[in-house]
Amino acid sequence: MPFATASDGTRLHYDTDGQGEPLLLIAGQASDHREWDGVRADFAAHHRVIVWDYRGTGASDKPRQPAYSTRGFADDAVAILDHLGLARAHAYGVSMGGRVAQWLGIDHGHRLGALVLGATTPGNAHGVARHPAVTQAMQRGDWASLRHTLVSPDWSRTHPDFEARMAAMDATPAPAHARRLHYQASEALDSWDALPQITAPTLVIHGSQDEINVSANAALLASRIPGAELAVIDGARHSYFEEFRTLASQRVLEFLQRHPTTH
Repeated sequence: MPFATASDGTRLHYDTDGQGEPLLLIAGQASDHREWDGVRADFAAHHRVIVWDYRGTGASDKPRQPAYSTRGFADDAVAILDHLGLARAHAYGVSMGGRVAQWLGIDHGHRLGALVLGATTPGNAHGVARHPAVTQAMQRGDWASLRHTLVSPDWSRTHPDFEARMAAMDATPAPAHARRLHYQASEALDSWDALPQITAPTLVIHGSQDEINVSANAALLASRIPGAELAVIDGARHSYFEEFRTLASQRVLEFLQRHPTTH
């Protein structure tokens, strides 16, 4: 099982798959690399895909200190690129992973080819808030009651493989302290003032029916990042990349192809 080491000595588990220009996939809050299992093959057919477990999740170390932050998670991502000897890579983050990816663009733009921000926000200070009931469920860690916000119930019923993967992740979650620290890190994000510093070609992609991070945030992000492209998938919920897999993966792959890391 391969590991990279962060600047503070935390061991970070990662995995790679496929060949081609490197693409770092960044999961959502308190999730590990398994979040990408449903679509990973789409990208590995064209890229050297890198997935990883955040500190606090999966097979990575689970420290309680120092404080977790989305900016710190971005530094962890760079540690993995360094470990692999990769000067540049594409980055695609969803939900909290999109918040982490924003910091990659702000602090480590020279390490990026293209940047994809999925189902994410610029933070609570300037973003559009979700419904309070959704926030309360997230604070409780009650993801079972929020399953309908990920994909439509009709689609879920006809895709038992998705439900099986969700059940497997639910059965082996990050420890309680890590889930709490991840939630705090995600909610603390405020990238607004720094977003115009992003120079990497950026695609902002979002589902129109997202209740976790409401879709109005996509336009806000795209307006703050110079030259950013915006793609809103009609009818998609938070896990747009699952239910609308063919459309979403194709849109991201086309964007990456237009912006090679060697440009």
